Amino acid sequence: MKAIIPEHDDSFAGQAMLPPQSLKAQKGRGAVSNLQGRYEAHARAGFDDGWSVGGMDGAEGEAAAPGWKTQVTDEQARTILTRNASPDLPFNVSLNPYRGCEHGCIYCFARPTHSYLGLSPGLDFESRIYAKVNAPELLRRELAKPSYVSEPIALGVNTDAYQPCERERQLTRRVLEVLHECDHPVALITKSSLIERDIDILAPMAARRLAAVAITVTTLDPAIARTLEPRAAAPARRLRTIRTLTEAGIPVGVSIAPIIPFVTEPEIEQLLEAVRDAGAIHAHYVVLRLPWEVSPLFQQWLEAHFPERAQRVMNRVREMRGGKDYDSAFGARMRGEGVWADLIRQRFEKAVHRLGLHGKGGRFKQLDCTQFRRPLVVPPLGAKVKNGNAGQLDLF
Repeated sequence: MKAIIPEHDDSFAGQAMLPPQSLKAQKGRGAVSNLQGRYEAHARAGFDDGWSVGGMDGAEGEAAAPGWKTQVTDEQARTILTRNASPDLPFNVSLNPYRGCEHGCIYCFARPTHSYLGLSPGLDFESRIYAKVNAPELLRRELAKPSYVSEPIALGVNTDAYQPCERERQLTRRVLEVLHECDHPVALITKSSLIERDIDILAPMAARRLAAVAITVTTLDPAIARTLEPRAAAPARRLRTIRTLTEAGIPVGVSIAPIIPFVTEPEIEQLLEAVRDAGAIHAHYVVLRLPWEVSPLFQQWLEAHFPERAQRVMNRVREMRGGKDYDSAFGARMRGEGVWADLIRQRFEKAVHRLGLHGKGGRFKQLDCTQFRRPLVVPPLGAKVKNGNAGQLDLF
């Protein structure tokens, strides 16, 4: 069908105008578009005008999708500890060594934070990562303040502290070294098996009630995981990580999050049985959250991977959110409201009690803050510290 062209404009006369091409998933990425952030002054939309690029066409004559290579940029942070007063969070202080996350989880509530950088919460969020290279030094200075009062630090809440670039940067490990030196309690949450690298630090801390870990498990289906969390550890690998940490004496809880109606929701009981068998001692859950740009990004993902059930999923999400895509009210944002939210709660609670994953306390309640001691070595502002030794200053 040809598009209707105004009569006074004959520059397109007789030309067939093609509709925009449907969004397609890219291998290894969660988002299917580079949706603009809400602070952008101008909106742009991709459009296939039918012209092919020589040497770049696919088998069907479509333009080849551009690659999104991960870029990690060093950043000198001004502060490193974030404080909150949210009544539905079990912690008051958190630390995030990175901005953006290569795991690419399509549901990540932190995606909109890239809008503050003038970047997209879509593909930019999972391919343009910022590493806070002075995080260990800033933490050391913070802990040395006379006014500092010890309380558990949640590590890796906004973005995963064990995402792939951590293998090279080792910022999370250096942060843990500072906390270990100061006998400061820490609670970590991750969906990466890389945390096993730091068992030599976490195990002795856990033995003194200074460390606890939560592993996020969303699905046991590797096919769903590959699109939902494309660069995170596979479900079976996460279960093995739970077992490895448990055998090392580190208490491991599990976050079943997010629960997505008709996608991961049918697995609730099966997931809980699997993590119990792997050695987890307690579990909690979060219903899918879709704040700001996460909502259109998630709906694009649904259309790309589950088009036959996309409308059903969103109808159920809105039913649990008072007719909206999201309700940010404390208390309701994590669990939702209504009949379906209540059914999920009942299923989860019954399974948790049946499997013995209840009544053992949250990971923050287990931690001891009384052992804290201030750091003996505090680098001057701007001093460089070698990766291998958090306490050794670089004179040059």
